Amino acid sequence: MKLTFIGAAHEVTGSCYYLEAAGKKFIVDCGMEQGPDQYENQDLPVAMSDVDFALLTHAHIDHSGNFPLAYAKGFRGPIYATSATCDLCDIMLRDSAHIQMFEAEWRNRKGRRNGQPEFVPAYTMEDALGAIQLFAECEYNKVIELAEGIRVRFVDAGHLLGSASIELWISEDGEERKIVFSGDIGNLDQPLIKDPTYIESADYVVMESTYGDRSHGEKPQYVEELTKVLRKTFSRGGNVVIPSFAVGRTQEMLYFLRKIKEDNLLPEFPGFEVFVDSPLAVQATSIFKEHYTECYDEEAMDLIEKGINPITFHGLRLSITSDESRAINFDDKPKVILSASGMCDAGRIKHHLKHNLWRKESTILFVGYQAVGTLGRALVEGAQDVRIFGEDIHVNAEIIRLPGISGHADNQGLMRWASAFKEKPKRVFVAHGDDQVCDIFAKRLEDELGYCVLAPYSGTEVDLITNEVTKHTVGIVVKHAEQKAKNRKAAGVFARLLAAGHRLMSVIRNNEGGANKDLAKFADQINSLCDKWDR
Repeated sequence: MKLTFIGAAHEVTGSCYYLEAAGKKFIVDCGMEQGPDQYENQDLPVAMSDVDFALLTHAHIDHSGNFPLAYAKGFRGPIYATSATCDLCDIMLRDSAHIQMFEAEWRNRKGRRNGQPEFVPAYTMEDALGAIQLFAECEYNKVIELAEGIRVRFVDAGHLLGSASIELWISEDGEERKIVFSGDIGNLDQPLIKDPTYIESADYVVMESTYGDRSHGEKPQYVEELTKVLRKTFSRGGNVVIPSFAVGRTQEMLYFLRKIKEDNLLPEFPGFEVFVDSPLAVQATSIFKEHYTECYDEEAMDLIEKGINPITFHGLRLSITSDESRAINFDDKPKVILSASGMCDAGRIKHHLKHNLWRKESTILFVGYQAVGTLGRALVEGAQDVRIFGEDIHVNAEIIRLPGISGHADNQGLMRWASAFKEKPKRVFVAHGDDQVCDIFAKRLEDELGYCVLAPYSGTEVDLITNEVTKHTVGIVVKHAEQKAKNRKAAGVFARLLAAGHRLMSVIRNNEGGANKDLAKFADQINSLCDKWDR
């Protein structure tokens, strides 16, 4: 019974954990790394084709985004997740594949002029569609037997529609252990979705620490603050442009905007329009509407029971096509524009910034985290001039950040979740936090709750029967030039061929004991293929 840490170890993104237990090999999360990459992630100790199944906490790309790559490398097992997570991954993984392929096309167009070798995307749309077919829906709070000796239950983590903490019971050689994976723990009193569920028992806990070193501060009055921004901007004839994450944050903003309209908080601008200009956000909003029964909180359900949709209102405009998107900026009426990406580094938001940043009348309202190196971060930090689509643009618009909006629990919320266990776990593993944050939060768990805590680096292995760390690792700092070369190689076509070879070996082993006639036919097919390609 072994747990190996692969991703999000002393880093925030790229969540992935590997387990061998009860005769099965499986993973929890398969996330893509996003933003600055500090430490190298170790590879899985087995080929992807040998992984029996996967569990997924929620749909965000830093937890789900490498499932298409896993598919490309031969993974064909089921991916167990909540119903809402399955539906969100259907749109988010296709969107991620589109971005991968678009970037590859752009880089190759540019690279050909410089004599650069072809850049191959990490995965294709075909890989994404293949991975999507593997998803298996699970209900909240229902114990499911995945295999002999392995049971699982998904409970609401309160972070995103469909997000879950995972309770995992494993029995092996007469011993049983319960492992809890927190996933991303949600903030209290978020609009629409429920508060996180607190779990009372575990032998081992793997928990996130994203905001383990800081507090969100006093909760602002979102509707009141947003109303002030709208009134001030509309009075001077400008637009309020909101860079917003397509899944989660956009729907929260729609909730607040509906409240402003319902309570007539802007009587001088009663018919103002709100444009959601992101095909992904539009699709996600539809999925929110479909899953209200299992995911919405009491306040949202009260509205539903009164016949009120919490995220729809008069004046809401959904923009799908490119022509509809372009038309928004040729309408002079003051309006709200919600567009992705939330950090302004890609997507349609860049077009809206190009048309509004130079206008003194307009406001750019940031409602989410802006990572280092993004256009959004530069604007928040006071950039006077920015370059968008090759054009230099002077920043005249008012730049405002609405603080306190976060889907993650802060340090107090994390401690509240961790302290819910009635008996001390054998060990708590702190992950999914920046390098120093993991250590800071681990120390706090030790000092305040008396827990035995480890903040592991990628590659660390733990025996869950003996509670022994069987392999200690240290963080291997990424050397960016070498890492980029490694990534290009890993994403190459030859790597896909090697993965196909690993899968073939897995299929051969799985057919041991089959009928001699069928095995002989299979062997002849393989040899025929080898004869064709042997050079």
